Formats: sequence, C-alpha cells, structure tokens
Amino acid sequence: MLLLAFDTATPAVTAAVCEFSGSGVRVRASASSVDARRHGELLTPSVRDVAEQAGVTLGELTHIAVGIGPGPYTGLRVGLSTGHALADALGIPCHGVATLDAIAFASGRTTPFIAASDARRKEVFWAHYADATTRTGEISVDRPADIDTGGLPVIGHGAQMYAEVFGQDEAAAEPLYPSAAALGEVALRRLASGEELPEPRPLYLRRPDAVVPGTPKKVRQWQA
Repeated sequence: MLLLAFDTATPAVTAAVCEFSGSGVRVRASASSVDARRHGELLTPSVRDVAEQAGVTLGELTHIAVGIGPGPYTGLRVGLSTGHALADALGIPCHGVATLDAIAFASGRTTPFIAASDARRKEVFWAHYADATTRTGEISVDRPADIDTGGLPVIGHGAQMYAEVFGQDEAAAEPLYPSAAALGEVALRRLASGEELPEPRPLYLRRPDAVVPGTPKKVRQWQA
C-alpha cells in the first residue's frame, strides 16, 4: 500500500507519503509548516513536494488519508476537499483519521495521557489515551478548567496554551501539532489490521455559528 497523508485541521499544514509492506510502515517523504492562514496556499505544493521527494507519481498511490479534525472550519475543509478531489480523480479510496489520534501517535507514549488541540473560544478539543495508539473515549470540547485530567500529562497545542491551567510546564506539551507521517502510519496500520477507518468527513463538535434567517419582521408603513 502506498498512501498519501495530509492534515490541515490545526495551524500546521503537513503532508507525507507512506508505504506499507511486510516489514511495516516506511515514511518515504514528509513535510510540515505552521501557518494558520495559508492552508489553501500551502497544501497543494506540499503534496507535490513530498511525492517528488518520495520518487512517486500520484498515479502510483493506492490510498489517501486525511485528518478529519476536529478543528477550525476553514482549515479543516481545505484538507478534506483536497482529499476527496484527489481520490475521485485517481480512483482510489480516501480515509479519515482523527487529528488528535495523529498527535497521540506521534508522542510515542506508552502510558496514559490526554491530547488537546486549540478549539478557540477559550476551549480545547481533547481525548483520553491509554497509550500512543489507543484512544479510550470520544473526543470532546470543553474549557480547560472543566477537564478532570486525573493528574495525567496533557500534550498538544491546547496543552501548551493552557499549561498553567493544566498545572504543567509548556515544554511538556510536545508534540504540539499532528504530523502527516504519524497520520499516515496510523492509517496504514489500521488498514493492514482490517480495521474500518472513519469516513473523510469533518468531525464537528459544535453547532455552526451561521443560522438560517428567520421570518422577516413586519414593518408598519408610516403614513403622513
């Protein structure tokens, strides 16, 4: 299996080409940059660059994996729409991977912890993990002060932002963002084991800010 992975659900724009064989997963090329306002500008060149560095053409890919968030709407949609477009054009499957799962996997931790990313509005997206490969509950969104960590370490950009609330040093929050290399390895391991991956659809944990306008109020006309 030759897989292209990328994620744009956080300020990081990350892409990688990963390969699975009998000996395991090999990351053939990867690239990451952090710029919360340029997801649309950076993703396509990143995909082109990692394919070139890996020595493969897009036509040789067998799978695509994309981060499904949760994350801010605009950045998240850039990655998902690109994943769908490429998969449709190449005639290959596109799979989803929770962005926090990629952050957790990149940590390499073997003991329980919490992964948290910035959800804005003074909140974080977070989830419990038994180790780097095992999430033990659903992903939630809460204010940091309302999360009972049970004394567990917290990693991710959300942990760095609210280090004082979580009672730990900012340096303990690494890794801050997902890497496509980790996301690709998560996807390939799950595919190889026969596990079903999520649909490549955005993982939203809030109602949208925009609402359908209600019935216009009647305005009484003033007559002289």
